[in-house]
Amino acid sequence: MYFQGYWLCLGLLFVSVNAEFMDDGVEVEELGENSEDIDTNEGELSSEIKYKTPQPVGEVYFTETFDSGKLAGWVLSKAKKDDTNVEISIYDGRWEIEELKENRAPGDRGLVLKSRAKHHAISTVLAKPFIFADRPLIVQYEVNFQDGIDCGGAYIKLLADTDDLNLENFHDKTSYIIMFGPDKCGEDYKLHFIIRHKHPKTGVYEEKHAKPPDVDLKPFFTDRKTHLYTLVMNPDDTFEVLIDQIVVNKGSLLEDVVPPINPLKEIEDPADEKPDDWDERAKIPDPSAIKPEDWDEDEPAQIEDLSAVKPDGWLDAEPKFIPDPNAEKPDDWNEDMDGEWEAPRISNPACRIGCGEWKPPMINNPKYKGVWRPPMIDNPNYQGIWSPRKIPNPYYFEDDHPFLLTSFRALGLELWSMTSDIYFDNFIICSEKEVADRWATDGWGVKMLANANELGILRQLITTAEERPWLWLIYLVTAGLPIALIISFCWPRKVKKKYEDANYKETDICKPQTKGALEQEGKEEKAALEKPLDLVEEKQQSDGEILEKEEGEPQEKSEEEIEIIEGQEEGNKSNKSGSEDEPLKSCTFLLQSHHSHYYEM
Repeated sequence: MYFQGYWLCLGLLFVSVNAEFMDDGVEVEELGENSEDIDTNEGELSSEIKYKTPQPVGEVYFTETFDSGKLAGWVLSKAKKDDTNVEISIYDGRWEIEELKENRAPGDRGLVLKSRAKHHAISTVLAKPFIFADRPLIVQYEVNFQDGIDCGGAYIKLLADTDDLNLENFHDKTSYIIMFGPDKCGEDYKLHFIIRHKHPKTGVYEEKHAKPPDVDLKPFFTDRKTHLYTLVMNPDDTFEVLIDQIVVNKGSLLEDVVPPINPLKEIEDPADEKPDDWDERAKIPDPSAIKPEDWDEDEPAQIEDLSAVKPDGWLDAEPKFIPDPNAEKPDDWNEDMDGEWEAPRISNPACRIGCGEWKPPMINNPKYKGVWRPPMIDNPNYQGIWSPRKIPNPYYFEDDHPFLLTSFRALGLELWSMTSDIYFDNFIICSEKEVADRWATDGWGVKMLANANELGILRQLITTAEERPWLWLIYLVTAGLPIALIISFCWPRKVKKKYEDANYKETDICKPQTKGALEQEGKEEKAALEKPLDLVEEKQQSDGEILEKEEGEPQEKSEEEIEIIEGQEEGNKSNKSGSEDEPLKSCTFLLQSHHSHYYEM
């Protein structure tokens, strides 16, 4: 019964933990059923994850897995940053294609940023340009800060489809349409989503930043796990940002970007100037106020305490510091070069009370009032804070459909980092969420399984509880309930039984007996077997009467009883003087004698 309750608790724990993984977007069952890259044996994962390069299942604009081990189609930048020190202005950061350091799936590779304190720039052209029209834009890729991150980014840029786009000259000023991804410096953790919106009247591109997510981003930078970053932009001008397939930010391009897409209808007139006689003073000194006649502005804030007396033992003629009498001029002291040597000064030991000219301490002056100022009153001429007049904004426009951005045709990473080994993998740009989800299942999902397979059950439970502390309560109940049941229902019975067994062995089996007592027991047992039932009952009645009599008054002991008592005393003496094995041998001998005597009769 208790074991059934224990297994019930374990089942509840498993369901809770499994539900947490499902909430995190890691659909373990679907991975096992839908992915062709994972082999299972009778529903259990093998000791090694079988990885197969993901393949898109629908229309895509770009995919990259790096599993070939080659940077085919990728171009390293040869440009230099403007307004930067010549030594660090070159994009000479190194890129490599490698497997993950930890929780790797054999055959799964990614692009790794390898250099510290260097500029990195690499880019590639899409299979076809993405044109903003009536289909969503979905951008998705993986990032792993394998060594943590001190200061640096892992964001991507979608480069504008312009005639002058040259990937070898890709740098920080290259025109982009969308910037998306994680970035961190100091304790400022960010997840960028920036669009560059073209002003329809001036033709100038303006950056519009999405509001920051409302979640704590720090764990995604510090846990050294592979995380999946997804951007979804819809034709209805809404957007979603997801991490590990969980929405962390969403909103509207018309309402949730800064500065707003559409400018103000009216602006301040730059030619307007504040009049000279404009009075912005809300309060002014009371012109009718007069300084009181007894107001003395010359009184100091503090005066000497006239009641103070110089302490006894104060030495006016003694200096506070004297040359150290124990100091000696160094042997290598050169007065021509070092000047005249002087011993270092120390506190004068004679100045226990005080030395030098004594002065009374300063106290606050009760007559001090300070500089007189008239009280403040409301300004009768107050006109308020001046501001320029409003005029119609000559550059005003109203874009009701900001989703229609400039098309892009390349993807680039232009990064600076103080930490190396930043891992990128499984880029995809498409228009169908189902395609991106399947791509995530076959790529990022396999990494999650590899991570779970390597950690083991115990480590998974601990890791999950670190992220969700309330799970510790479930663990405690699951582990504590069976123990409490065992202690409550099993332990007292075992103790009682053990106690009774001990008494039985001690009083009945190992009780020393004499030969006369054994013979008497044999005769009584033989007589009891020969007596009919009525005689037995009569004997029981007589025994009861004898018992009552014995309780009422003490009886004299028979010779056999005296012999039994003497035998017990001799046995006790032998137990005390002999070894621990002797009482056991004595008990065994008596039992054998008893049985042999009984069968002889």
